[in-house]
Order: sequence, then C-alpha cells, then structure tokens
Amino acid sequence: MTPHGGEPRSPLPHAGRAPEGRAAEAATAEACTDEAATAEASSVEAATPEAATAEELTAEARTAEERTAEERAAERRDAEERAVEEALALVGRRQPYEAHTHSAPERLDTTASRRPEPFGSSPSGANSFRADSRPGGHSFHADSQPGDPGTGNGQTSPAQPSQHIGPGSPTGLGRPAEPGRPAELGSPTGPIGPAEPGSPAEPGSTLPAACATSWHDARALARRLGRAAPLAAHRLPLERALGHVLAEAVVALTDLPSFDTSAMDGWAVAGPGPWAVRMGEGLLAGRGEGEPLLDGQAVRIATGARIPAEATAVIRSEHARFDEVKGLLHATRAVVPGQDIRPRGQECRSGDQLLPVGTVVTPPVLGLAAAAGYDALVAVPLPRVDVFVLGDELLTAGLPQGGRIRDALGPMLGPWLRSLGAEVSAPQRLGDDAEALRRALTTSDADLVLTTGGTAAGPVDHVHPVLAEIGAELLVDGVSVRPGHPMLLARLVDGGPYVVGLPGNPLAAVAGLMTLAEPLLRGIAGRPAQDSYHPPVREEVRGHPLDTRLIPVVHRADSVMPLHYSGPAMLRGIAAADGLAVVPPGGVRSGAEVEILDLPWTSAEPWTEGCFT
Repeated sequence: MTPHGGEPRSPLPHAGRAPEGRAAEAATAEACTDEAATAEASSVEAATPEAATAEELTAEARTAEERTAEERAAERRDAEERAVEEALALVGRRQPYEAHTHSAPERLDTTASRRPEPFGSSPSGANSFRADSRPGGHSFHADSQPGDPGTGNGQTSPAQPSQHIGPGSPTGLGRPAEPGRPAELGSPTGPIGPAEPGSPAEPGSTLPAACATSWHDARALARRLGRAAPLAAHRLPLERALGHVLAEAVVALTDLPSFDTSAMDGWAVAGPGPWAVRMGEGLLAGRGEGEPLLDGQAVRIATGARIPAEATAVIRSEHARFDEVKGLLHATRAVVPGQDIRPRGQECRSGDQLLPVGTVVTPPVLGLAAAAGYDALVAVPLPRVDVFVLGDELLTAGLPQGGRIRDALGPMLGPWLRSLGAEVSAPQRLGDDAEALRRALTTSDADLVLTTGGTAAGPVDHVHPVLAEIGAELLVDGVSVRPGHPMLLARLVDGGPYVVGLPGNPLAAVAGLMTLAEPLLRGIAGRPAQDSYHPPVREEVRGHPLDTRLIPVVHRADSVMPLHYSGPAMLRGIAAADGLAVVPPGGVRSGAEVEILDLPWTSAEPWTEGCFT
C-alpha cells in the first residue's frame, strides 16, 4: 500500500526505518537464517524419520500461524491508514504517517445522557464542541465530522491546547490508558489530546462530552434562582408605581362608593308618579348632600351626584316626559325601586382586600388604589439590568458595510426587558475587549447583567475566560435548544449580579432571553410565572433530533401557525409573532399540542399571514 506516494510499507514493526537500516537488518536476518538451517539439518540427520516428520509439521504450523497473525495486523494497520487518508482528504490535508503515533479519528459520544456540548457552528452547519465546560479551562475543539480543519482529525489544534480530564474532573470521564496499552476507540477512559512530548500518542482517544442542560431544566433553574432572591420593599407614590409588583396587599380604606350615587343623568324621584318637579339647577356631582325629597317629588340629577335622602329611584332622561304646563314628570317606562342608583359599598366595603401581594401594578391598579384612598403603594423595586453589547463588527447607524453589520440587539433588548418589568440602563458597547468586559462586570451594581455574543469558543469570545478570571460561578453552560444553545447563566462572587450570556445571533439571543433572563427576572421582581398553555399547531414542525426548538408562531383562531424566517440570525419571524412554540426533539405533527411562551406584546396583524407563514 502506498498511500503517500512512497515505497510500499512493511507491516513489520520496523517499517518506519530508513532503507539502509532495512537492508542491514535483512542481511543479518539472512545470516541468522543460514545458521539456523545448518543447525536444523544436523539435528534432523541425528533424529529418527518419525521425529523429523513431526518436527517439520509443527514448524510449518507455527510458521503459518505467525504469517496469519502478521497478515491480520497488517490489514488492521492498512485499514486504519486508509481511514486516516480518507478523513484527511475531506479537508485537503495530509500528515506524515508514523506507525506508533497514529491516532484514530475522534468519535463524539452522542448518547442522550452525555451529549457533546455545542458551542458554535461551523460553516457547514456541523457543531463544534468544547471538552471543558467550565470557563477558563483549556478547551479542545472538535467538529462532529472527522477531519475538520480545526481538529486535525483527532489532533489538538495548536491554538487550543487539550486538557486531560481525570476521574475527579467535572465531566466525570476516566483515566488515561495504561502504558503500552492503547485505549479502545470511543472509550470514555481514553486520553484526551496528544500524549506528553517524547511519548507515542495513544490510539483511539475520545473527546469528553460536556453535558448541556435541557431546556426545561435550564428554565426551571432560572425560575428557582429568581424566586430565591430576597424581596425588598419600598413605598412609591402612585405616579411611580407602574410596572412594580405589590409587596403589600391593597385593602380598601373606604366604602366604594362611599355614598349612594346616581348611575345616570335624569331625575331622582320619591314614591310613585307622576311627580311634582322641584325647580332649580338640580343635583350635580361633587356637591354636598341635597335636601330630602318628599313623597311624589322629583329633582334633576347628574351622573355621580349624591342621591338625596328619601329618593327611591333614578329615571333616565330619555325614559321621562316633563309637562312644563302642569309641572309634572311622567315616566314612559315602568319604574323599579332602586333603579340606576349605585348604593354605598356596592364595589367594596372598608377593609376588603382589593389586590393581593404579587399583583403587577398596571394602569387599572393605579386607578383602583386611588379610588380606594391610596396616595402611595408598597412595592418590590424593579430589577436593575445592565446590557453589555460585545463585538467589534457592530455598527450603530447606517447601512452594513466593510464586513460590519448593524447592532440589532442593543435597540431591542432595552424595551424588551422593560416590558418584563425591569429597569434597564443604556446599553454599553464594549467591542471585543476582554479587559473592558472584566471592568464592566466587576463594577456593575445591577441585579442582572446581559451580555450579547462572545459565549462560544472563538478567538474573541471572552465571556467564559473573563467569568473564570473574576471567580464567577457558572450555573448553566449551554442549553439543549435551537437556536441559542451557547447561552449561559452565572453568578458573580460576593452576592454580585447574575450574568446571562446571550448568543450573538438575534433570534438565538431571543431564545436565551426567554429561556434564562425572563424567568429569572420574574422571580427577582416577585412576578408570578407565566401561565403555560398548549394549543394545537396548524402545520407539522420539524424538530432537532436531540434538542428543543423555539419557533415563532402567531395565533389563528384556536390554534397557532408557525412562521417562516426562524433562522438563528433572523428577526423577521419573531417581529410578527405572538409567542414562541416549544417544539420537543423530533418535532410535532400537524394538530399536535405545543407549549407556548407568550411575548409581552402582540404584533401579529391579519396581513402578516401572507408575508410570514
């Protein structure tokens, strides 16, 4: 076999030596063979014919077995060599063959219980993985296809040193193979990366699989962490309480209404008609109590005006006829005692609980509180959020040019977070500056920091190394969801803020926002969790084989319609969506029920169906 265009390789252990060395060895071996043949001839002559025949048969059998074993070994080496050649040919690379340092291609463990953690995508769509899921650790990058240019077909990239994971490592993968004994291909006990300098690499090394957190587990963890945050409380005037969550229940400070009032413009009457009209301007809202009515009397009254004593009903203006000549009022419809009168305490009595703790203060809540006698409310402070936009390639104005693109996340995240009940500072644009990121993280006094981009393992992805440098606790490092799998959740030391690292692609960032930031913020703010509901989907939705998918949808009658333009870098679909459908691995058929995450607003209009579905 001549895979590299050279001389045919010997299957023997010394095949890698120089031609001169092989010739000398061959001559020595031939001389030894002649001596052995002479000695064997002498012994045969001295032996009986029967013994000579038996010895010859045994020698032939031994020789045949040795030849068969050597052939099998040669075939195995040739097969391995062909596999290496084929893998390297996929990327146009070849490397010198060394008989004792050949390493089989990496094989990723893709079982459900220990699946490789994706931290980015190659141009071909294959995932790249990191061996060490903790920030700051050495990382080993391997494509899911053998022979990726970034991996050297199982060899560690010079720019990314490999890390050996021992039994006590976070991944739980085993130990290196015993000296002189190769590890099995794909075995979790195989070594990671190249061997120590001067020693042959062990064949069959395998990449340790970092465990991505499932989507449901990641979201549940963020919710629990938010709820565990201590809730402060402060008193806010009504004009500043909008969007906060009540830390104290709203209890009526008075009866509502606090006196009997007229529900309509018309006539207040006493007893049966016809009624003699009391002349004058009548009763107006905001005035004091009028004179009591006598039986058979009527007086004009405005909506909201206080009902005079002894009045039995209010007749709407359109249901009465006034005879100016006789000064009498006649009803055109039957009059029921108490009609169109709002009695005192109809809505609530003093001391009734109107709103419980945890209620979000909306405009109607402000109105009710004011009506019940409140000037201020005791509420939970809004969570404070800092947004750090990373990436030198981002423009803040104008058209994309020179390989740079517009920043879509900076303008989007602030309003989105405010709609979730957060107080958001202006976005800080840090570029790809690790020191600027470290300084921004360590000086933030927010409850939550959101970073955009830099969560994968590229040359300018600084989030993991910086978090490791400042001693942050990494709580979620990658989630089994598409788009958005490189998202992360961390907590800074000494009670510092939480950090949610969003991927740089816009829709992937939305997925991270809804998976980690939204439930975390709800808990910190004291807001209840979003209600879960499962309408049917109108069309079949293809799923990822292993991961959850989040797909923009719009409501159509009693079902939801998936939208197009749902790629990781796209916003056209989510801009027209009412929510995100949570599609389980494998997808869903038309008519199947799916969980929906509602967006804080509704942007879908009738015209969107033709444009986005």
